[in-house]
Amino acid sequence: MLSDNEHDGNDALLAALVEIESFVSRSGWDQPARLFGLVPTAELIAAEPSLAEQLTITVPDALSSVEQEDFHPGTDLLTALNHIVWPWSVPGCALVTERSFLPPRFESEIPTFPDKAADFVAHHPERVDVRVVAGCLRLADGTTTIHSVARLRSEPSDLLVGAEMVPTLTHVLSQTLATASY
Repeated sequence: MLSDNEHDGNDALLAALVEIESFVSRSGWDQPARLFGLVPTAELIAAEPSLAEQLTITVPDALSSVEQEDFHPGTDLLTALNHIVWPWSVPGCALVTERSFLPPRFESEIPTFPDKAADFVAHHPERVDVRVVAGCLRLADGTTTIHSVARLRSEPSDLLVGAEMVPTLTHVLSQTLATASY
């Protein structure tokens, strides 16, 4: 069972992830990974009153996303994330990435070399393209909560939601918050 703080954190995090997915989806598919810091909307408005007309508070403890435009992870996304540490003033983060995968019945056909495997999947007629927005939020008690949303290219009207959709990615994201020391 979730405490009131955890419930509010999940609601605020999920609302931020849905908003980020909507924002990113306006630019279509085939985008590079994008990283966002998540900050309390009320604090952002207090620090920058001129933003008040552009920002809305949709849930208690609403979060606003701030894209990190200098984020260019290259080919190894998880390694790039391992080099990021968010300050305490940024209690959350989110990452948008697109991936292709094949149904499990094709697993034995995928080449073992990563470059060949990526090419095989990219050109397979039954590949499934997905955009994932994974996020985590540092709670007042020092723990983190995670959540994700995803959209399949083949089902653009459906938004999938779940905390455990991309456990490796959300774990690495949570580590960017857990190691903050200033």
